[in-house]
Amino acid sequence: MSRRLSPPGRFRAAELRLALAAPRPAAGLTSEFRLVDGLRTHTRRSAGPGVGEPAVVLVHGLAVSHRYLTPLAVALADTHPVYVPDLPGFGLSERPGTAYDVSRHAAHLAAWLAAYRPGPVCLLGHSFGAEVAAALAATRPDLVRALVLAAPTSDPVARTRRGQFGRWLVDTAREAPWQVPVLLRDVWDARPWRVFATLSHSVRHAIEADLVRVGVPTLVLAGTRDPVVPAQWREQVARLVPGARSVAVPAAAHNVATTAPGPVADAIRALLAPVLRR
Repeated sequence: MSRRLSPPGRFRAAELRLALAAPRPAAGLTSEFRLVDGLRTHTRRSAGPGVGEPAVVLVHGLAVSHRYLTPLAVALADTHPVYVPDLPGFGLSERPGTAYDVSRHAAHLAAWLAAYRPGPVCLLGHSFGAEVAAALAATRPDLVRALVLAAPTSDPVARTRRGQFGRWLVDTAREAPWQVPVLLRDVWDARPWRVFATLSHSVRHAIEADLVRVGVPTLVLAGTRDPVVPAQWREQVARLVPGARSVAVPAAAHNVATTAPGPVADAIRALLAPVLRR
């Protein structure tokens, strides 16, 4: 499959086929299953080793999976090894009987890193995945070389289930419609009760306590059309992390990592350039 990507703000049939391909190989991505902390965990990864360090690990949000991050994985794979694990209960990973909270997902991600041993990584978390990534960077700085918080939840102004769901409904009208089959498949795999329970964990979690403890180079980015992560919250997140940079991606809504993989990949490489010179 061609690695040509749609323009920012778009998600078309080619991206849909790529997103739904696992566990079949597609566009240089393959699937692996490993036992991590007692759970059979699925990872979508670049087939080649890439040409640069560090490896980039992409962490998905609360109702989704590796699927919607595959365009970004493809965009990064020419320059870095890329891994996209499915968190417990999501995508093709085993479903535990309970919905994990932020700290438990972060612990599972630490165990996943111990299983794969990619060295300190560039960790990107999107939406709820940014909460997980921030928690891991704050508690296990030895595992994280750089951090990307993409459209991080949740803004204290709307830190309730109703507030977040309302913003998400606004966002659906701004997203490319080809993403709908991916979302439906991901919600079916996770089960609606797990999505609801994970949302409850998210709005009870104060990400600010983790942000102030992050000590690695950090990029905070969101789309300019994102109602879930408005500019004021994006800038507040960047202020809380010492030395963090903030980037607004034009034409993108909340699923910035899905619909603007090229600009997001470029922003990640710009973040890593000074890190690699050290």
